[in-house]
Amino acid sequence: VDADDVITKEEQIFLLLKAKAKCERHLKAKVPKVHGDVTSAGCSDSPFSGFSSTDGFCLPEWDGIVCWPEGVPGKVVAMPCPEYIYDFNHKGHAYRRCDLNGSWELVPGNNRTWANYSECAKFLTNETREREVFDRLYLIYTVGYSISLGSLTVAVLILGYFRRLHCTRNYIHMHLFVSFMLRAVSIFVKDAVLYSGSALEEMERISEEDLKSITEAPPADKSQFVGCKVAVTFFLYFLATNYYWILVEGLYLHSLIFMAFFSEKKYLWGFTLFGWGLPAVFVTAWASVRATLADTECWDLSAGNLKWIIQVPILAAIVVNFILFINIIRVLATKLRETNAGRCDSRQQYRKLLKSTLVLMPLFGVHYIVFMAMPYTDVSGILWQVQMHYEMLFNSFQGFFVAIIYCFCNGEVQAEIKKSWSRWTLALDFKRKARSGSTTYSYGPMVSHTSITNVATRGALALHLNTRLIPGTLNGHRNLPGYVKNGSISENSMPSSGPEQYNKDEEYLNGSGLYDGDRPTVLVEEERETVM
Repeated sequence: VDADDVITKEEQIFLLLKAKAKCERHLKAKVPKVHGDVTSAGCSDSPFSGFSSTDGFCLPEWDGIVCWPEGVPGKVVAMPCPEYIYDFNHKGHAYRRCDLNGSWELVPGNNRTWANYSECAKFLTNETREREVFDRLYLIYTVGYSISLGSLTVAVLILGYFRRLHCTRNYIHMHLFVSFMLRAVSIFVKDAVLYSGSALEEMERISEEDLKSITEAPPADKSQFVGCKVAVTFFLYFLATNYYWILVEGLYLHSLIFMAFFSEKKYLWGFTLFGWGLPAVFVTAWASVRATLADTECWDLSAGNLKWIIQVPILAAIVVNFILFINIIRVLATKLRETNAGRCDSRQQYRKLLKSTLVLMPLFGVHYIVFMAMPYTDVSGILWQVQMHYEMLFNSFQGFFVAIIYCFCNGEVQAEIKKSWSRWTLALDFKRKARSGSTTYSYGPMVSHTSITNVATRGALALHLNTRLIPGTLNGHRNLPGYVKNGSISENSMPSSGPEQYNKDEEYLNGSGLYDGDRPTVLVEEERETVM
C-alpha cells in the first residue's frame, strides 16, 4: 500500500499477479510431475494441470486468490486470509475440503471447487464507516488546497505588481508561493488521472469472482499507463520542491541572523538552483530506476525500497529545517531577554516568544515532525484517523497560512496596497470632476474644486496666494505643495515618509529602499519584526 494507505484497482491487480507468480514458482519446485492422468480439480487452463496426486492427497494449487497446499483426504484445509488482498479481514481464514478420493470437494451441481471465504470477506460487506472517513479526508484536502491555491495566486500577483516590494526576501517568498501552487495543482491532476475525476471511484470493492478472473486476464498494455506515470512523477517533483523551498526560507532567515556579511543577490541564484534543481536530480533518479527495475502499471505504488530514493532527501530537508527553527527560536528568546530586561514582566516576554514561534511554524513546516517517525496503522484504527486528519488539514492549508502571514499581514504590502488604493480613488475622483467641468487642485490632505469659469474671470485672485505656499514654478505656472496637474496624478502628491520620499530607485538596493551600508542590520531587524 502506498504512503497514503489508499490502494487503487491497478495496485491490487499488481499484488495479486505477484502472489500468483510466487505460487507458481513454489509449486513447480515442490510438486512432483508424473506422466499419466490428470487428477487435479483446478482450472483446465491451470499451469499445474499436468500434476497428479500422490498417496491420495489433494494437489496444491492456485485458485485465483490463495495458494493452497496439499490436502489430507477427508480433512478441511484452513489458510489465513491473504494480506495482499487489501480489503480482506486478515485475521480470518479461508477453507477447503479434501474428499476421500484425493480431490478437492466441488460445489454441488457445479463443476467448480468449493471454498469458503466468508471470514475473509467480512470487510467487504461493511464498508460504510471507511467510506465516510475517506469522504471526509478527500473533502478536507480538496477544500484546503483550493483555498491555498487561490490565496497564493493573489499573493504572487501582489508581490510581482508592486515594484517597491521587489527584493531578495520577497523573491524567495514568491518562489515558495509558486511551489505551494504547483503542489496543489499536481495533486488535483494526479487525482483526475488516477481516479477518473473522483477520489473514491477506485475504492470500489472487488468480489471474490472478480479477484479470480483478474489473474486469468491477458496482461494489460503498458502504454495506457504513460499518462498516470507522468502525473505521478510531476506530483513527486513538485512535492519535493515544496519541501526544499521551505528549507530555503529557513536557510535564508538563518543566514541573515548569523552571517555578518550576507550577499543576498549572490545567494539568490544559489537558492534558486537548490530549490528547483536538487529535487529534479533525485526525482529523475527515482524515475529512471523505477522504469528500469519496477515498471509495473502506474507508479503510485511504492515499489518497496525504491521509495527511499525520494523519501530520504525529503526527510533530511524536514529534519534540517526543524533544527534551524529551534536555533532561530533560541536566538529570538535570547534577544527578548536582552532587549526587555527590566522593562516588562516575564509573561509579556513569553507572549512575544509564543507569537514568534507560531508565525515561524508554517514557514518552517514544523507540523511535519509530529507524525514523521510513526508508521501507518490499520485504516479502522483511531491513531490512523487522527494522523490522516492532522496531515490532510495542515498540509493542504499550509499554503494559505503562509500567504496570510508573509503577504497579506505584511506591513510593507499593506502600505503599498493603501497607497495604490488612494491613487486609484483620487484618479477616479479627478476624472469624475473633469467630466462635470471642473479643475481639481490638491493642497496636502485637502482637495478643492474650482469652476473653470470662475478661474477665467477671477484669474488674478490666484496670484495673491501666500508666497510661502509657492516654492517654485512648473512650466510657467506656480507649483503648490501637493499640486495635482489636470490630467495627471503624481506620486509626489501623496504624503510619504521614510525611504519612500526619495525618487531615484537606483539609490536603493534591490528596490527595498535601503542603502548598502544600512541593509544588513536593517534587514535582520525587518525579518525579526516580521516574526515578532
